[in-house]
Amino acid sequence: MPNAVYVENIDERSEGQRIDNFLFKHLKGVPKSHIYQILRSGQVRVNSKRITVDYRLQLHDAVRIPPLKLTLKSESTRILPRANSTRFEKLYEDEWLIAINKPAGMAVHGGSGVSYGVIEQLRQDYSEWKFLELVHRLDRDTSGVLMLAKKRSALVGLHQQIREGSVQKFYWAMVKGKWVNAKQSVKLSLNKFVTAQGERRVAVTEGRNQDTKDLFSHTIFTLEQHWTDYSLLKAELKTGRTHQIRVHLAHLGFPIVGDEKYGDFDFNRQLMKKDQRFKRMFLHAETIEFIHPVTNVVLKVTAPLSKEWDEFIDWLK
Repeated sequence: MPNAVYVENIDERSEGQRIDNFLFKHLKGVPKSHIYQILRSGQVRVNSKRITVDYRLQLHDAVRIPPLKLTLKSESTRILPRANSTRFEKLYEDEWLIAINKPAGMAVHGGSGVSYGVIEQLRQDYSEWKFLELVHRLDRDTSGVLMLAKKRSALVGLHQQIREGSVQKFYWAMVKGKWVNAKQSVKLSLNKFVTAQGERRVAVTEGRNQDTKDLFSHTIFTLEQHWTDYSLLKAELKTGRTHQIRVHLAHLGFPIVGDEKYGDFDFNRQLMKKDQRFKRMFLHAETIEFIHPVTNVVLKVTAPLSKEWDEFIDWLK
């Protein structure tokens, strides 16, 4: 928190960011209303010139930040405690991108009661990298391919492909029940809401409700193998809505094994009693395919299934 005027020189880490978002990140604890006030009053200057709140920073810009008397409640709240370091399996890496095989049970970033995630650990492990941001997200209990950008240009390019629907994603899902159809296309409207306990949830809505922010979702499921009480499915995401695969399968009556939010809780509990090795949600982001945002080469990144998956399938056999 500056108590005197200081100048921040923009590097690749912040290139392309809006000035207001840059200040939100660098002036943690300062109300957004105050940040907008110092922007509009000209107290924040870039290269000695006044700028608007939607100005996008350029490489080597000099940002003048005025004195701010506000203080945080505790300086320690800004420091994320380091958990036991996890060794991530790298699936792909070049100058612009890195892909890892995220383990189940680890959040991709801190927040919502989680102080430390994948992105925080990687930033500490590779502090020499000037820029590192998540390209997309995975649920905490989902394992598999997680893409991160090491350059803002790569991040912007991949986000554009995601918006255009040109990024292909395939998941493995182990579900309760005997799936019948060899291939099934599921198209449903989903509504995000927050429970009275503050938990974020998603539900299927029949038709479109004008009073809610319903979103169209589409998944294609392919049957790979089934047993008496379980089925192994490949899921192709055609849209990327929050909890999409989990909600689609639960709505169809085939909840994902181990899903603590949308699953069959009694069924999961009985499985845990049989074998404690299977205490996880069996959803895995197997493959992501896209055009490299810089080299224009088609990339297909695949994450192998973990030991728990192999053990579970062997157990079913």
